[in-house]
Amino acid sequence: MSILLMAAPVQAQTAADAALDLANMLDGAGGGVSGDAYLSALENAAAAGQPMAMWQLGTMYENGEGVAKDPAKAFGYFAQIANQHADAAPRGVESDIVAQSFVKMGDYYRKGVPDAGIPADVQRSHALLLHAATYFGDADAQYRVGLLYLQDDGLGNSPLQSARWLSLAARKGHCLAQARLGDMLFNGIEGIEAQPIEGLMWLNLSHDRCRGTSDQAQVDELLNRASSIAQPQDRADAAALAQSIAPQFADF
Repeated sequence: MSILLMAAPVQAQTAADAALDLANMLDGAGGGVSGDAYLSALENAAAAGQPMAMWQLGTMYENGEGVAKDPAKAFGYFAQIANQHADAAPRGVESDIVAQSFVKMGDYYRKGVPDAGIPADVQRSHALLLHAATYFGDADAQYRVGLLYLQDDGLGNSPLQSARWLSLAARKGHCLAQARLGDMLFNGIEGIEAQPIEGLMWLNLSHDRCRGTSDQAQVDELLNRASSIAQPQDRADAAALAQSIAPQFADF
């Protein structure tokens, strides 16, 4: 039995979590496995078609963790996952890894990967994000699609479409989507009248979910700006509403 299979975690919230747990267990701090043995185990598992191993290798080469940073190799592993599992069950065990691989590829195609001979292709980048957002229902992809509908060089400037996609991601607990949706609803957009209480509710939820992350500053900026001009009663009603529905996002 391979090192990879012996050390695979029994339970994890998502397949991506499982890949991270696996890395933590095999990095030498857990089972005393050397870096070379760990890398070899991952490469063997990836060659055998295991998406978790491909994902872990892709993130390692993308970030330069334990290996030399190599965008071309990272792209290759993410592309392999996406190409081999594009039609995987949307709610399957490893669907989050497949969906995020499409998101990663979308990022790479947006800028291009010169070392891999991949030119920038914005249209393909959008198509990959849309597949992750629609077929897999990935919250991060849905958030990104929502942003693309606010950009002239994105999917066409459409605040209503943006609000629709941001709402899908926000209801899955994506804190930045909650913040952007809240800001749109608080201020109103073309086709949607301002809804200050609901907007502040989403901003309050986002504040709690983004706390302690790198996204906290931008979320707090939006919340503070809205709170500074909101009516006191609207602020109180929004805070109470956010508190009442916050448990719905506990499992996200």
